[in-house]
Amino acid sequence: MGRGPCRCCSGGARLTAAHALPPVRGKLTAHAPLAPLVWFKSGGAADWLFEPADLDDLCSFLHALDSQVPVMALGLGSNLIVRDGGVPGVVVRLGKAFAAVSRVDALTLDCGAGASGILVSSTARDNGVAGLEFLRSIPGTVGGFVRMNGGAYGGEVKDILVDCDVVLRDGSLLKLPVEALHYTYRHSELPEGAIVVGARFKGRAGQAEDIQAEMDRISASREASQPLRSKTGGSTFKNPDGHKAWQLVDEAGCRGLMLGGAQVSEKHTNFLLNLGEATSADIEALGEEVRRRVKDKSGVALEWEIQRVGRSA
Repeated sequence: MGRGPCRCCSGGARLTAAHALPPVRGKLTAHAPLAPLVWFKSGGAADWLFEPADLDDLCSFLHALDSQVPVMALGLGSNLIVRDGGVPGVVVRLGKAFAAVSRVDALTLDCGAGASGILVSSTARDNGVAGLEFLRSIPGTVGGFVRMNGGAYGGEVKDILVDCDVVLRDGSLLKLPVEALHYTYRHSELPEGAIVVGARFKGRAGQAEDIQAEMDRISASREASQPLRSKTGGSTFKNPDGHKAWQLVDEAGCRGLMLGGAQVSEKHTNFLLNLGEATSADIEALGEEVRRRVKDKSGVALEWEIQRVGRSA
């Protein structure tokens, strides 16, 4: 099996107003729909959605929050299936206060967890820092990149990360060097419940025009090969050792396969699509059917790259 939902999000009673929540300076919304916030545009609501005003607001909230209440961070929602029954506890979404990118030294950028890959790579270009161009191609934010060792086009976060700042479930702030994350393919060993709030990325010296040319090459390649303007979740399955996931899916006869309102992309078979009215159950069930057919055809057990969270309806 691939990576399943985190233990904090797979079940549990709904958090209601009867549960006293700490005061905040940011925005705290009950029964917040999550479908508009994720790329698949499907799924249920969060018991509570917390958008902290700043780092202190986040730390103090988590410190005061009942330790039994589950907490989950949400970035751009590009690599995520939110199940139709919603997400228990508190979903934390980092906004503009966590999206700044600044220069530390000639080759290092200090990046807020809410900063997009486009912003980070563009800032690197403007400062003559090469090696971060691949972030341009990943539809997500720094927090997700760090957690999942995001990568594409020959680059991975493990190659550029110096260290990161995380807020633990008890509200304490901790700086972790890259070695502490024990990165493997699309996986890190961040502490359970930790929320990434910032990271330092280091590249190499380069010329702005050369960096832009590489970004343009990556952008053109994505445009030609991926269904970019669809309701999708990005790469669905991890590439198994010695194989390409899309090729295994194609060879198993799954190109264009449909289930309910969900479909395997005909343009790139490692992408699942919401054709318009798919439920998250449709999308997840289609992924499991693809895994079954690939296993039957090739003997390879595909692992989910997309994270699946929350309760079934």
